[in-house]
Amino acid sequence: MMTRLNGKLLALLGLGWIAALASAQGLPSAEPLTAEGDLAAAMVEGIDAYLMRALVAAPASRAQYWHRDYSSVDAYVASVAPNRERFRKYIGATDERISPRAEMGRLIAENGRYSVFQVTWPVVRGVHGVGLLLEPRGRVRASVVALPDCDWTPDQMVGLSEGVEPAAQFPRRLAERGYRVVVPLLIDRKDTFSGHPGVEMTNQPHREFVYRPAYQMGRHIIGYEVQKVLAAVDWLEEASGIDGLSGRQGAGTKEVAGGPVGVFGYGEGGLIALYAATVDTRIDACVVSGYFQPRESVWQEPIYRNVWGLLHEFGDAEIASLIAPRALIIEYAETPRIAGPPAVREGRSGAAPGVITTPERGAVEGEVARAKALAGPFGVSIQWVVSETGLPGNERTIQEFARSLGQPHRPFRPSRPSRSTAKPDGTSDLMQQQVAELMEDTQALVRESPYVRAAFWQEADRSSAEAFTASAAKYREYFRKEVIGELPPPEVPLRPRSRVIYDEPEYTGHVVVLDVYEDVFAYGILLVPKSLKEGERRPVVVCQHGLEGRPQDVANIHEDSPYYHAFAARLAQQGFVTFSPQNPYIGEDKFRVLQRKANPLKLSLFSFIVRQHDRILEWLGTLPFVDKERLAFYGLSYGGKTAMRVPAILPGYCLSICAGDFNEWIWKTTSNRSAYSYVFTGEYEMFEFDLGNTFNYGELGWLIFPRPFMVERGHDDGVAPDEWVAYEYARVRRLYDQFDLGDRTTLEFFNGPHTIHGVGTFEFLHKHLAFGEQ
Repeated sequence: MMTRLNGKLLALLGLGWIAALASAQGLPSAEPLTAEGDLAAAMVEGIDAYLMRALVAAPASRAQYWHRDYSSVDAYVASVAPNRERFRKYIGATDERISPRAEMGRLIAENGRYSVFQVTWPVVRGVHGVGLLLEPRGRVRASVVALPDCDWTPDQMVGLSEGVEPAAQFPRRLAERGYRVVVPLLIDRKDTFSGHPGVEMTNQPHREFVYRPAYQMGRHIIGYEVQKVLAAVDWLEEASGIDGLSGRQGAGTKEVAGGPVGVFGYGEGGLIALYAATVDTRIDACVVSGYFQPRESVWQEPIYRNVWGLLHEFGDAEIASLIAPRALIIEYAETPRIAGPPAVREGRSGAAPGVITTPERGAVEGEVARAKALAGPFGVSIQWVVSETGLPGNERTIQEFARSLGQPHRPFRPSRPSRSTAKPDGTSDLMQQQVAELMEDTQALVRESPYVRAAFWQEADRSSAEAFTASAAKYREYFRKEVIGELPPPEVPLRPRSRVIYDEPEYTGHVVVLDVYEDVFAYGILLVPKSLKEGERRPVVVCQHGLEGRPQDVANIHEDSPYYHAFAARLAQQGFVTFSPQNPYIGEDKFRVLQRKANPLKLSLFSFIVRQHDRILEWLGTLPFVDKERLAFYGLSYGGKTAMRVPAILPGYCLSICAGDFNEWIWKTTSNRSAYSYVFTGEYEMFEFDLGNTFNYGELGWLIFPRPFMVERGHDDGVAPDEWVAYEYARVRRLYDQFDLGDRTTLEFFNGPHTIHGVGTFEFLHKHLAFGEQ
């Protein structure tokens, strides 16, 4: 290894004016870099600090998205309607439901006050709700959808199975008072069916297993279950007694269709009840038990509660204000205690972390007070009840719920629990069916997604290359704001700092740090060829590492990584200026937690990466030896993900090369059958809400068009099969060929694994950057 030489000696040896200046004085306009320690870890910590401040500030910043009119009930409801519709989209409850009807199963239990039937009802496409119907023997006072926590079954809530204390069996207690009650089966937190026996089983809770592909397709486990509730409301509204519900003969009551409808939920059921009442104004009253609280720590909760953009516009208080002036009763009770996903064990892993704990009473009271204030004069409809026992369904809660449904409270004597008349269908079998239905629905959405994306892109003008590029601007803006999430432009100075890290025969290496926001910075390694002549400006190749990588992996010629082969250093040896940034996907779960904190704020890790590259491009353009019109991007693996996203957003990159990542990305992130799919793995941060209906990698290639674009692909790369890569690339190639620009794009296959090949890509760089050997 060559020993490091000081700048004065370099100057004496005549190795170029730039090299002498850079070594002796540091980079032009850069302060000396004095920071020590692990800059990559400091970067992750800085982004974390930014996000924590943003989470704290979120409640105050939401006012800009609300324009409440308190002049009348109708004016208030109309004024918050746009917020309600955005909320509906965020939770993925957007599909048109099937016409209301229900199929009655067997009578499985009864006592002197009500009968219990199994019931199934259609929701959307092949998705059904299943559960129990509790039908009163006398007059039906109102209809209620009662939602237990997802780990409590309908059988337990009626007293047919053990596991739930009688005092917590609020569906049974409501039926005893004359309410018609539907108790849906919610997807639970077990992992029995999470996986595919022909691929891999995981320890993901069933809710997470559904969440992953659903999120990518603009749906959500929350949205699916809200839709199940609303489908139940559909047929409860239209039913004429039990005959209308089931089509059975001779079992009817005197009650006619319509009447008040309420929802009553606990734990995960409380979440679903709250959200259902928020999106559907037909629901007259709502009880939320063991769920309501300040939501700014949702990133610590299970990932199946992760909702894109939620905290950007909504906390629990804002959601409650959408229910007003209808009745909302918030019951403070012990929440289900969830310490994490099912245990990792042989053959099962990959679940995201997440816990559920009971919030402090004062915190919940504070959020209730905030909700009342937001609802203004209609805040009186929001009530607060404390369960003395800690169990859901406190007697006062049920009394207030009855009043809200227009039913006066009457003295009541509890009856005995339901007496079984037949064995109900096994909960495990029903759960398997329910999970399978939802997973199959996500796959149906994936199959339809090319046509949905085509409709989304129908306004792209293909009359000429120039027209297409101009019309793509609105799609670029949509991708940046609605899929990636946009941070505000930085307001702090760049304040570049640098120090020399390498001194090689062909180039000098500098560690460079640039400010982006308070606590947030960009950092990387700049390699400056010593062959630069005075006044010369050269192209720059930004060389991006992959998962858990470092700039040194690509820039240190003396450490030949099997993945990177020091490709930044090799390009510098060929005369290119190169810059190798540190991306924040490092630190194992630390960076994944950043994604959890960012998503509810309508942000992602790439929100920060895009702004870091904004600053990198700005700074590179100030260097006297850089041609700012020739700034190229080349990344492997996670760096390849960056190659598809950052140049698609930032036209300052004149060229992009995606290595070891390009493929049919929607299949990659949604398939419940392919071994290549992220549905089965520990990369729980991969999912981007509604991407499948808006952008695949083909569409992201269209955003890069007409700039040169290349894919580098090893036949033995385990990211995806060659067929997926070729299929999706053909969609990009077709666009370039359509406008006679096919020479600007290529796909290189080579015999090798997940690695930088550096043959066709280096030729591509020389050709399209008009530099050196071509």
